[in-house]
Amino acid sequence: MPQLPEDIIDRLTQMERRIQQLSTAVNSRPALNTVAGGALSVGPSGGPVIFRVGNWNGTEYQMDLRRQTGNRALSMYNGDGTATSQQPLRIYDTAEREIFSDDVGNGGLARPWLAMLPPQDSTYTRWPQTTATAMTTVAMSYNVAWQPKMRLLMNTRVTTGYTGSVQVLVNGVQWGSTVAAGSDFNYEGLISSDFGSVFGTLLKVEIQAMAASGGTVYVNPVLMHGRQT
Repeated sequence: MPQLPEDIIDRLTQMERRIQQLSTAVNSRPALNTVAGGALSVGPSGGPVIFRVGNWNGTEYQMDLRRQTGNRALSMYNGDGTATSQQPLRIYDTAEREIFSDDVGNGGLARPWLAMLPPQDSTYTRWPQTTATAMTTVAMSYNVAWQPKMRLLMNTRVTTGYTGSVQVLVNGVQWGSTVAAGSDFNYEGLISSDFGSVFGTLLKVEIQAMAASGGTVYVNPVLMHGRQT
């Protein structure tokens, strides 16, 4: 038998050790904590994908679940695969009804619309009223600003044979147009040109009315809620 090189036994021992390591790696599942240059899909075997994060078709998809100073706890981008803008976060119930969504335009809450106004007095002579000939605040409320828009619907009346006007102030600035007493005030618009500066603060809403010359102007809010962008 020819004499083998002295290091062949060492080589065979090293090869056997590597085969054992490879076998162990193939039959075990290491912790998956990094996905580099690829995409991660989570869902049942053979079923629809529930969660995706990564890159598909050359378009960057991003979803963050973080809680650090200055960072969002949850953010979603390009969630429908067709746009590059940030996408809304939506939560659905078991009947596929949207029960929660954020506002991607100006921030804040899009749904649900939380406010519900109780039934109001149907006798207009008991509504907030004034005989003043200059704009006078007849009703006022404070609300926390969670959404960038607000909708307000009011019924107004005026003594027969007389005229008057009604307007609304939000944080001291006229909101919407002045309407003639006797017609409804029905308006939806931004509560501020800079939503970030008022978000989470108290929003002061004032209803003002005036009688042109004699008579009484009556005002009654019947609908008011925040809205999305």
